[in-house]
Amino acid sequence: IFLVSFALSKEITIGADVVSRYVWRGTDYGNAAAVQPTIEGQIGPISLGAWGSWSISPGPKDVSGNECDLYASTSFGPLNFILTDYFFPTYSGKDALFDSDRHVLEFGIGTDAGPISLFAASNISGDDDNSAYVEINYEMFSIGLGNGSYTNKGEFSPVSIGISGTRDNYFASYIINPDQETSFLVFGINF
Repeated sequence: IFLVSFALSKEITIGADVVSRYVWRGTDYGNAAAVQPTIEGQIGPISLGAWGSWSISPGPKDVSGNECDLYASTSFGPLNFILTDYFFPTYSGKDALFDSDRHVLEFGIGTDAGPISLFAASNISGDDDNSAYVEINYEMFSIGLGNGSYTNKGEFSPVSIGISGTRDNYFASYIINPDQETSFLVFGINF
């Protein structure tokens, strides 16, 4: 344990975003502003980290956007691999993407080809639907498609169509979710 802690201490990075609301893959979590801290360490070719999102303004009483995730990622050639443990510690609303106090394990793979990036992921544990998500990004434009828990009917369809931009430490995204017939304008700052 001492050797792992020592190896990580040389490569630890921390950061945080403050966002006007937490929108992930076309779905709003918490209906409130949030702080999203992160910590990451490197052990050889593997990155290990934790990411969270915690509501900082009150949303509806039956909705909480709190989340605490662990992940491990690595690259082989042009491919990036990530294993994520999603955990929503206090969300128990009946419309929750996943059940409260339950971990959902997702495996994802991505690649970049110039201005185009591709990402595909599937839940491999903790989600009876084994929901899948695919995202294509071209410069500032993105489209995400999902099935299972990501959609109202469970069928594969667009769930996130967006445009994003950054300036200094500020960022903004306009996101449309055709499946939910809604849209979001999110603003944030990175520390």
